[in-house]
Amino acid sequence: MEIRALGGQGLQVGAEGLGLMGMTAHYGATDETESLATIDRALELGVTLLDTAEGYGPFRNEQLLGKALAANGRREDVVIATKTGAEFTDEGAFLGHNATPEYIRRAADRSLRHLGTDHIDLYYLHRIDPNVPVEESMGAMAELVAAGKVRHVGLCEAAPATIARAHAVHPLAAVQTEYSLFERGIEYDGVLDTLRELGIGLVAYSPLGRGFLSGAITTPEDFAADDFRRTDPRFQGENFARNLAVVDQVRRLAADKGVTPSQLALAWTLSRGAVPIPGTKRRRYLEENIAATAVTITAADLAAIDAVAPHGVVSGDRYAPELMKSLNG
Repeated sequence: MEIRALGGQGLQVGAEGLGLMGMTAHYGATDETESLATIDRALELGVTLLDTAEGYGPFRNEQLLGKALAANGRREDVVIATKTGAEFTDEGAFLGHNATPEYIRRAADRSLRHLGTDHIDLYYLHRIDPNVPVEESMGAMAELVAAGKVRHVGLCEAAPATIARAHAVHPLAAVQTEYSLFERGIEYDGVLDTLRELGIGLVAYSPLGRGFLSGAITTPEDFAADDFRRTDPRFQGENFARNLAVVDQVRRLAADKGVTPSQLALAWTLSRGAVPIPGTKRRRYLEENIAATAVTITAADLAAIDAVAPHGVVSGDRYAPELMKSLNG
């Protein structure tokens, strides 16, 4: 797999990473044995960036990754990315946003224990805390870098001005945000321009539109009862039907190119300079996704994709109303 520089701070990763969230949270039934096998297979295929967070479980996702790396002995081959800024008690109770320096330091030590490592390669603020100036949060992140507990730092779902303020305190390696054929807002709200101007890497989560762009979802009944997508506006009512019609057009483009819809969507994201982190908990989907790194997107492909999936084509907000409030801090 191609190795890419993620930002201008010396961090290098495989062109496509792996999002681990669904292995322990939010996407229905879990299978630890298959998840561990999927992580091992990802490393065999050249994946280096493994994305987790203390909130995915909570804690169970970091513990799963720690278990995988302890078993396969490949810690040095991996870039561990984890996140803080949403406060949890040690028992796992969610208390709300907290990006105070005190909590960031405490959470980092807890994440290190759960991951079974002495350093985090990429440490993100999961969301911007509206009650704490980002400069204070980044000051704590900088302290963790100086202490050797963290190698690189980043933000998730931050507005352009916030990114610039944070970067002035300590250089950011990456910003993680939703980016896909369904969600192209960062091309228009200044985020992408800011990242390019400051030399910050882009990590794209949900590059398959939370599975919609895989072409495998045909009805909301495809989701388990505890799958959070049942509350996602894009998967409800008329929005679902409109979005499914867009996916049908993407599926036709993919068929014409001889690839799957997932591979076309991921290849498009890769062509935009992003490092996508599609989430999966099964080896067969991982292998399909990784094959996208070998797909070339031509100018004709870009034009055809833009025709069927322009900015704003998706129907419905990215999240339910309460969660929307936490974006673009």
